[in-house]
Amino acid sequence: MARFTLINDHFQNWKPYSIPKAQLVIADIPFNIGKNAYGSNPAWYVNGDNANGESDLAGKGFFDTDNNFKPAEFMHFCSNMLKREPKERNQAPCMVVFCEFEQQFYLIELARRYGLNGYINLVFRKNFSAQVLKANMRIVGNCEYGLVLYRDKLPKFNNDGKMIFNCMDVERDSDTPKIHPTQKSVKLLEHLIKIFTDPGEVVIDPVAGSGTTLLAAMNTGRVSYGFEIKKPFYNDALKLLTDRKTELEETEKYGLPITKLNEMQPGLFTAVREG
Repeated sequence: MARFTLINDHFQNWKPYSIPKAQLVIADIPFNIGKNAYGSNPAWYVNGDNANGESDLAGKGFFDTDNNFKPAEFMHFCSNMLKREPKERNQAPCMVVFCEFEQQFYLIELARRYGLNGYINLVFRKNFSAQVLKANMRIVGNCEYGLVLYRDKLPKFNNDGKMIFNCMDVERDSDTPKIHPTQKSVKLLEHLIKIFTDPGEVVIDPVAGSGTTLLAAMNTGRVSYGFEIKKPFYNDALKLLTDRKTELEETEKYGLPITKLNEMQPGLFTAVREG
């Protein structure tokens, strides 16, 4: 059974937690977009409709901690927590970082200072866009951006010898509860984790937010560790992860989660779960 550890602390304080080195570090880092954070989010408008005028969130930032995010400290942490490059081919670790378009170029140069000399740019293409609600736009953004960062050897690619296109379609995630404003699709995260790691290997998310990276790692049989400093996000993510862990354990024991079994025959397993 895959394991997860979610820590309510800043990733800079990682040393006391005895976290093993990772095959993959994956993170959606703050964009530092300040008061324009909701510029492409329907929450800018009352009830998400521009016909209703601007909401209280117009011209506001997402988080009071974004301006305190230090990319150099983040990169230092990641370079420390990635496994050493092994002698074998197709086994090297890597990072996947979601970032703002212009932020890519700064991160590429910063990564080189910490020994991460190689990069592959990524484009995540969605078939939807919140920006269609902006009255003054005709060309709207439906893409997000990211980087694969690695030391010298190309990272592990689980692709059966096939090419992996750097432009990836993002399937809308309507199953996972919405916890975080910039929450990533679990299906996309599962796809990335499967490409760059094998079952049982370690995945770390230094800025875990909604916990979806850890959820995706659990769904794919990996061991995951995450840091989330904001208490409300931490609490909601911990509940999400704990509930999913329970479902997986019950499925392994009974063939289906108890909630599903109770739908088939109400009350049959109530005593088992409560006990």
